[in-house]
Amino acid sequence: MAIKVRDYEVRLTRNKEERRQVRALRYEVFVEEEGASATEEQKNLREEYDAFDRYAEYLAVFHNGKIVGTYRIIDRNAADKMDGFYTESEFNISKIKKVDGNIAEMSRACVQREYRDNALVMRMLWAGLGEYIVRRKIAILFGVASWVGTKPVESAQAISYLYYNHLTPLGLRATVLSENFADGVNPKLSRMNILPREFVDENDARHQMTPLIKGYLRLGATFGKGVFIDKAFNSYDVFVMVQTKNIDAAYQKHFLGRENALADLDVRDNAFKTVGKIMLLPVTGSFKMLRAFFEFLLREDAVDAEYIDDSKEDGGDKE
Repeated sequence: MAIKVRDYEVRLTRNKEERRQVRALRYEVFVEEEGASATEEQKNLREEYDAFDRYAEYLAVFHNGKIVGTYRIIDRNAADKMDGFYTESEFNISKIKKVDGNIAEMSRACVQREYRDNALVMRMLWAGLGEYIVRRKIAILFGVASWVGTKPVESAQAISYLYYNHLTPLGLRATVLSENFADGVNPKLSRMNILPREFVDENDARHQMTPLIKGYLRLGATFGKGVFIDKAFNSYDVFVMVQTKNIDAAYQKHFLGRENALADLDVRDNAFKTVGKIMLLPVTGSFKMLRAFFEFLLREDAVDAEYIDDSKEDGGDKE
């Protein structure tokens, strides 16, 4: 499904040219702005990519035909074709891979610089991701969230706060692979409890978080154990995981002030009583239900939203 709001649209890419534009945006953000390393071929093409792009799907926000925001998504089927997920180069996710049903990795999230103050772009990316979860029956969504640089101490408050308050339960917890650090990087930098608990201040911690990490927390995300120093990408990463069955209460609490805010609220067409009916794994989601969810997420922009069923479209030419 494609979602349009005025001259913005979010959907999966459909052809090689759109996929090229995604990689060009990633080059602009990750290489030129944030200092990630690039091969000579990537520099000549001005595209950022790796081996995991071959079977990945790209979710993109278009503005007047130009891609201004994107996520890379790899589900279990695509990972099987590539012998694993990108995240597995940094974290042990063996417990998550044992979960029944579909799982998906989200990575390479970025928004073009001039659109970062436009809340609609990020909200549309979230809406597109939500639609993907429902259509593909995703039980667990995961990936890494990053800060620019290679010194985790610069985000000590945020990282320590996540460690003490939002670690994933042991049964699903991912753990850092510090043995995969580049030569010369101290494995002790993988520690998350950089500060003692009593030194951690929640306000300071949230100030150090990226907008993406704050967004994941609002969804009820939990975090793996350890920090990965990605020297080549000039970043330090934490593992983030969202169990989709838990999204409903988090959305309600954030947007409407309490977890059961929608329990007694009739939504247009009686599409659903709670967001949980949208996000629970067994539900594929009728169009009416999906529309209600998008209107809930897009808020004041929902009045201008159009929904286009492109389920018969090819998911995009891979290369």
